[in-house]
Amino acid sequence: MKTASKKKADTNVALLEAAKKMLHRNGYAGLSTRDVATEAGVPLSQIHYHFGSKQGLVLGLFEYLNAQLLHRQSELFEDPSLTLSQQWDRACDYLDDDIASGYVRILQEMIAASWSDPDIAKVVRTGLLGWYELIVGLVRKAETRYGALGPFTPEDIGALISSAFIGAESIALLGAEKKGVPVRQSLRRFGDLIRIFEAR
Repeated sequence: MKTASKKKADTNVALLEAAKKMLHRNGYAGLSTRDVATEAGVPLSQIHYHFGSKQGLVLGLFEYLNAQLLHRQSELFEDPSLTLSQQWDRACDYLDDDIASGYVRILQEMIAASWSDPDIAKVVRTGLLGWYELIVGLVRKAETRYGALGPFTPEDIGALISSAFIGAESIALLGAEKKGVPVRQSLRRFGDLIRIFEAR
């Protein structure tokens, strides 16, 4: 028999997974809490109980997904068996996975919604800063091993890399890759540049 706290946690996850599916399918503007509740197989009142509102549900979803993917990336960057170029290659694989899973669509929807909603902006900004700090930490380790990249600080490189991935996500979602803008291919080729540094 499930305890009350276990049942609550299960309902919470069911709602978040349903919201993920609906947001990926319909976008933020088309997200209906009624549809989410139906998809999760729970009464609509459960959304208000667990999250308070549609906004609370979406913010909860963003934090839920972002925490999972940050953990995944942290494990990758802390894996001593992988070279820096192998970690970069895997990060590019993860980008492909995240586009296919719908996470990138959710992130981009949240970024767009944050332009007019300061509460959403606060949560999204915190989430993106987590990625930036993770990348800066990786660059610091790489700098110790391979040396500095001219005038660029780890913070500069972290800003460029995180912006490159977010930009690549936007361009991929817009379908510009099919029109000849090879953003993901270009990111993968940056791994070849890292291999040149490793070979020196």
